[in-house]
Amino acid sequence: MPPRKLPPDAFEFYFGLGPNRSYRAVADHFGSSKTAVANLATREDWRTRISERERKAQEKVEEKAVEALADLNGRHLKMLRTIQAKALEGLKNLSINTGMDCVRALDMAIKGERLVLGEPTERTANDVEAIIKKEHERWLVRQPSEEAQSAG
Repeated sequence: MPPRKLPPDAFEFYFGLGPNRSYRAVADHFGSSKTAVANLATREDWRTRISERERKAQEKVEEKAVEALADLNGRHLKMLRTIQAKALEGLKNLSINTGMDCVRALDMAIKGERLVLGEPTERTANDVEAIIKKEHERWLVRQPSEEAQSAG
């Protein structure tokens, strides 16, 4: 059996070339023919291996992004709750005039907390429902023949 021109780490070299990888680059690097590289790539299923590694890498990136977002939301909630506590403490100790700053801080913190938790910051759900009902009644008009039939 003739010595193998392509070493076992040929795939690793190919993978390491990144998006611009090519069989020609592998052949040139190892002093082999492009055909030999293509044959080895087919036998070892390089395309599937590349796809699998890239999929796993993407999953890790997405997991890290989710963790980072969860950490960010946790920090923001902690800050907002601290603002709420300070605002409530201020309301207890201040007169009504200076207490308005505390009310504004409390309002801002509550809205921020609801936003971080994915809740509406204002009561828009009922407004949307009312608008839909009003538009439905406005556009749902009986035809003249229907009115005559229901009257007779």
